[in-house]
Amino acid sequence: MMETKKNNAKHSNQVRIIGGTHRGRKLAFASAEGLRPTPDMVREKLFNWLGQDLTGKAVLDLFAGSGALGLESASRRASRVVMVDNNRDTVQSLNRNCKELGFRQAETLFADGITYLKNTMDSFDVVFLDPPFAWNRWAELFDLLELHLKNGAMVYVETGSLPQRPPYLETYREGRSGMSKFELLLYSQEFE
Repeated sequence: MMETKKNNAKHSNQVRIIGGTHRGRKLAFASAEGLRPTPDMVREKLFNWLGQDLTGKAVLDLFAGSGALGLESASRRASRVVMVDNNRDTVQSLNRNCKELGFRQAETLFADGITYLKNTMDSFDVVFLDPPFAWNRWAELFDLLELHLKNGAMVYVETGSLPQRPPYLETYREGRSGMSKFELLLYSQEFE
């Protein structure tokens, strides 16, 4: 059955930064099929788990969408934020929001998440994985992701049904909100 594209009146294509230097700022984002921004309550819980301040951290938001997680990280002083999305309109919205907020440490890329991981040499302290619910290439993603994680990295997964966790990640925290399930995973070379 084909999923129909709907605008959720609750978020009406706006996202609010909930913490850091730009707390309270509302930002517009482009509509896209399967796009569902992480709710404020979930982001608040997530950033409590991560620690409120991300100073010095390199962050990857692999399915950036509205930019809620990547922009929140930049507001919380991450030293580098890479936001990747495969929708041109979405990437243009992300670019506008980064410029409007003056986030020089944030970069946006128009790419498929898997392709990005195959073609980058970068590694990250925090990774956000919040693809559309219908997305199902988890095994391939997890095979590539390990090469891009710094020791002690945290990986956030949000989806309708949590994928099988790879052996190199340990569950740190987990929760649910509406139809979404989420977990924060810890990477350590000791788990291998």
